This record gives sequence, C-alpha cells and structure tokens, in this order.
Amino acid sequence: MVETDRILDEKPTADNVKQLAELRIRNILCFRELQLFNAAGKWLNKHPLLSQYSYRNELLEMRRQYPDKFLKQYSKTDYNVSRYQSYLNRKNISDEDKEKWTNQLTKHQERLQIFLEVMRNG
Repeated sequence: MVETDRILDEKPTADNVKQLAELRIRNILCFRELQLFNAAGKWLNKHPLLSQYSYRNELLEMRRQYPDKFLKQYSKTDYNVSRYQSYLNRKNISDEDKEKWTNQLTKHQERLQIFLEVMRNG
C-alpha cells in the first residue's frame, strides 16, 4: 500500500486508485478476520485467502466421501467457465453485463483452479 500511495502522490491514474482501494478493502477484511479469531477463535471466511482455503477443505472432504458429487461439481464449474467466456465473446454487450460476466468468470476460474489443485495433490 505504501508503494501505491507514493505512486498516487506523483501521478495518479484510475488503475492506481482502484488498486489502492482494493488493497485497503483486503486489509480491512484481514483485520476483521484476525480480530474475530482473537476474540472467538473462529474465522469469518470473508477474506479471499481464507475463503479459498475453506472451499479447498470442503472439496477435499467431498472428494473423499462423495466422489460422484465432487466430479459433478467439477463439471458444473468447468461448464460455468466456458459459459461466461462465451458470454464475453458476444458482440454489442453492455458495460454492465461485461463487468458482471467478467466477475463471474473470474470467480469460476478461481474455483476451477482449486478443483484442479485438489485433484492433483489430493
């Protein structure tokens, strides 16, 4: 954040401002996670690192106990990635739809990466 703040002082751009805001949000989420963990010994699972970790654990457990359900979830996630990619290839889409579909594509791509990691490393 300090480096981004220095860049903003010199010559601010929209991307730099966006990056600083996203870092600030992640920092606040991290602080809330640690604060709750210190107080109650539990995680909120709102921070991206913790939510991916807990999702990974869910997938590992699902793979052990219900392999058919695991493969079905994998198949749905893979389908969602290709679906949102095809949505983004459409012509004449609104900026709102493009942003919404890009966010969904990113979310499903991250989930697909977690699936692939679970299948590789078990």
